[in-house]
Amino acid sequence: MMPIPLLLLLSYTAVSVVCGVESEEDYTWHLRKVPQVLNKRTVTLSSPEFKAEAKSALNGTCGIECQSRLPLASVADLENFLSYETVYENGTRTYTEVYFRDFDVQTEHEVKKDSHSRRKRQVYGMDSRFSISDKQFVTNYPFSTTVKISTGCTGILVSPKHVLTAAHCVHDGTDYVKGAKKLRVGILKLRSKRRGKKRKGSKRNKRAAEVKPSFQWTRVKHTQVPKGWFREVTDDVAVDYDYAVLELKRPHKKKFMELGISPTVKKLPGSRIHFSGFDDDRPGQLVYRFCRVSDESNDLMYQYCDAQPGSSGSGIYIRLKEPEKKKWKRKIIGIFSGHRWVDVNGMQQDYNVAVRITPLKYAQICFWIHGNYADCQDG
Repeated sequence: MMPIPLLLLLSYTAVSVVCGVESEEDYTWHLRKVPQVLNKRTVTLSSPEFKAEAKSALNGTCGIECQSRLPLASVADLENFLSYETVYENGTRTYTEVYFRDFDVQTEHEVKKDSHSRRKRQVYGMDSRFSISDKQFVTNYPFSTTVKISTGCTGILVSPKHVLTAAHCVHDGTDYVKGAKKLRVGILKLRSKRRGKKRKGSKRNKRAAEVKPSFQWTRVKHTQVPKGWFREVTDDVAVDYDYAVLELKRPHKKKFMELGISPTVKKLPGSRIHFSGFDDDRPGQLVYRFCRVSDESNDLMYQYCDAQPGSSGSGIYIRLKEPEKKKWKRKIIGIFSGHRWVDVNGMQQDYNVAVRITPLKYAQICFWIHGNYADCQDG
C-alpha cells in the first residue's frame, strides 16, 4: 500500500481532471439519443449444467489489434450478439432474440483506428493500488458501490436491485460456472461486535463494541448474459460482450452508480479511469486504483491499472460535469474484464482489458435494469 493519505488521493483525483490542455467544458457528460434494443421473442431452453470452472485469466482473446483486421459487424450480427440468455434461481433458462430501432451503426464505431504505444501490465514495479482500510470510506460512496460476487469476482451496484459484472464470472463461454447455480452478492456493511461478555457475578463492564465492515450476502434472482459472449457464436469478438447483469432477490439501501456511455480516450479527464475491486492477493480488503488508458477500440480499452484476479467484473468509472451544472458526477463507462492474453500480430501478449459501454450496450443493460425504455432514452 502506498503511503498517501486517502483524502489527499481523492483530492488529487478530483482536481487533476482540469489540469490538462483541454478546458473544463470538454469534460462534460454529453447526453445523446440511445437506440432501442427491443425484445423480439423469448423461448424456453433446457436448464444449464453448471459444470464450468471459473478462470481468472483467459487465453486466446482476439483483442484490439486482432479485431482491427475483422470486417465491421452488420446490424444483423449485432442483433445476434445482443440477444441474451436469462438464468433463474430455480435453474430454468430462457433465450430472448432482440432487434434494434433508431439505430445508426456509425454510433457504435466512433473510435478511429490509430496506433498507440502499448505495454504489458498486471502488477510490476511499484504497485499503484490503494487498499481502502478506513471503515467509514469503505462503506460510503463511491467505494460502497463495489460488491463481491460469490464466484470470486467483483461487481458494481447499478440500481437498488441490480449488479453489473463480467460475463466470465458466471459463464465460461460454453456453460455456466459451478458457483452460478446458487449465486450470491456480498455488500460491505458496518457491523458491531462485542469483544467480550460480562461474567456472571462480575462488576467488570462489557468491552466496547468493535465496528468492522463485513459482507451481507444476498441471493441472485436471475442472471442475464449477452449471446455475443458464447463461443458457439464467435470467438473473435467474445471479449467485447464480457458483461452480465444480476438481479438481487432483495433490494439494498446503498447508493448505486449510474450508467454512462463511454467517451473516447481523448475525452477522459487525464485519459484516466477508476475502479475498485476485491483483489485475491489482498483478502478482505477493498482495493482502489486509477490509471491511464493506453489504447482503445470501439468496444475495448487497454489500461495500465495494476490488478489481480478477483477484481474482474469491477465497474470502470469516470467523473464528468453534468450539462449546464457545476456539479461533477461519476458514471460507469465500462467493465473490467481482467488480465487477458490477447493476439497481437499472431503472438500472445498479456494486457489488462476493459469492455466499453457503447450506445447499444447501454440500451441493453439499461433495459435489463429498468424493464422499459422510458428510462433509457438518453445516455
